[in-house]
Amino acid sequence: MDTLLSCFLLIQAIGMTLAAPIQPQAWTTTLWDVIVVGSGPAGIIVASRLSENRTKNVLLLEGGGPSYGVTGGTERPQWLAGTNLSRVDVPGLYLSIFSSPTNLTCGNHVHAFGGCAVGGSSAINAGLFFEPPASDFDTYFPTGWKHADLVPSITRLYNTQPSSNNPSQDHAFYEQSGYNAAKSWLVNRAGYAEVDINANAANKTKVFGHPVYDYNNGQRGGPAVSYMQTALTRSNFHLQSGVWVQRVVRSGNVATGVLANVNGVMTTISLSAKGRVILSGGALQTPALMMKSGIGDPAVLTSLQQANQLGGLPSSSWINNTAVGAGLFDNPNTFIELSSPAISSYVYSYDNPPVSDEALYLQHRSGPYSFASEISVFWDTIRHTDGTVAGMQGTIGSAGYDGYTKNGTVTLNIYGTSGLKSTGNVVLDSNFIPGPSGSVYYSNPQDAQDIATFIHNIFSALPGSGLTPLNIPQSATQAQIVQYITTYSDYARGQTNHWSSSCRFGSCVDTNTAVLGMKNMHVVDGSIVAPLTVNPQMGIMIAAERGAELIAKLA
Repeated sequence: MDTLLSCFLLIQAIGMTLAAPIQPQAWTTTLWDVIVVGSGPAGIIVASRLSENRTKNVLLLEGGGPSYGVTGGTERPQWLAGTNLSRVDVPGLYLSIFSSPTNLTCGNHVHAFGGCAVGGSSAINAGLFFEPPASDFDTYFPTGWKHADLVPSITRLYNTQPSSNNPSQDHAFYEQSGYNAAKSWLVNRAGYAEVDINANAANKTKVFGHPVYDYNNGQRGGPAVSYMQTALTRSNFHLQSGVWVQRVVRSGNVATGVLANVNGVMTTISLSAKGRVILSGGALQTPALMMKSGIGDPAVLTSLQQANQLGGLPSSSWINNTAVGAGLFDNPNTFIELSSPAISSYVYSYDNPPVSDEALYLQHRSGPYSFASEISVFWDTIRHTDGTVAGMQGTIGSAGYDGYTKNGTVTLNIYGTSGLKSTGNVVLDSNFIPGPSGSVYYSNPQDAQDIATFIHNIFSALPGSGLTPLNIPQSATQAQIVQYITTYSDYARGQTNHWSSSCRFGSCVDTNTAVLGMKNMHVVDGSIVAPLTVNPQMGIMIAAERGAELIAKLA
């Protein structure tokens, strides 16, 4: 019997109807069962997983354009000419995103640094991939989202997304003088244990090791080159970039579609009768979309209405909720420049890498350009008298920064992580562009005390290590460190852009990720993720796996 006919009869026998293949030119008029707004790591994962149900048509919308070569990205230096690689694919070009012209970032769409391209911020960040400790989920997440609930999500993520702490394809570690100097300091003198970071994910007290990256075959990875490439083979999945969603269109508590700018024309893209819209634009842009959809602080909604930004939605249809955009978190960071005669700094070049390193990467996907400059990572915890704990993280790069760029210098980036008490809000400016309020960092003085304690503790082990701090005296008191880290400079109090926690469980969404007051509108991105002990990217991916699983079970 013909194979196609056999498949058709089987589908009939089990009473299942496949979604009709989507024609590219018809995507604006199709009635979609799922519309996902934002193709960052969360949006790609949730759209990919929901498209596994072939009876559901899934549309993934992205405001930006291509990024990786496989997505059609062509932004590249001359030395990549003739390859299928874009700048995004090469891990060693990560730092160049901060200094060279690019179309990959959000520009004037948001008052923060982030990725607005296929892959979102996973297309421009370092690709650090750290599994959060179980205690993060068990302490800060609600019932249904505890670590035991998330084990299947974590397993699926590991099975789908490659990662490595040694991404060079020749299996050699490169530019290790800084790693060795840090090991001598932290392991030999400060009592840290050298561990395989993700193999020991539960332990984040005095641990040190090689960073883990979500790379594959010496190239930047991420959901855009893992999950999405599989989803694109399905006829019921469609990705559309260059589409900026303005708001969710709704009738009372039912979302009926989204209003989007498509080639300069405001276009309504509609849901099917049982369709769902999922916001995955990130912890700054998702709350802004909610506000522009008539969901948020009534004072903000009033301002939006007065400026005709709510599409005529009457105040009787508003969902007043001051938790939308509240609780916004970012890691407060401090750069500490360290110097040692034993260190050979390595400075990455966008246009002119060393000839031998260029050849090593192009021919073998090996060498310094196979990783994104971070050479070591470590964690500790600060315990309070009331039993609460604050997490601390340090990462060390391969070279100095700003005023300290001589050979022999590396940059230590200190983060405060889980358990910090300072948060802010997503606020809209006079043009209704979202950004963070000023209270995100150090609005609670306990955070500065905790981070200063961490720095003071590791500084106490510097004597005899051969390392000298350049911008903070080794002998600085804790009070002096507090003053330094809380004062604006090129080295302190800057945005880390690890935004999270701006639409929290219980006050903004329920445990099925549904927006409170709405039947078929969800948030699945960093907005629902509590501050984590590690860089948030892997935690956001885990949340996307869990969110997709829960949404798929809803009628």
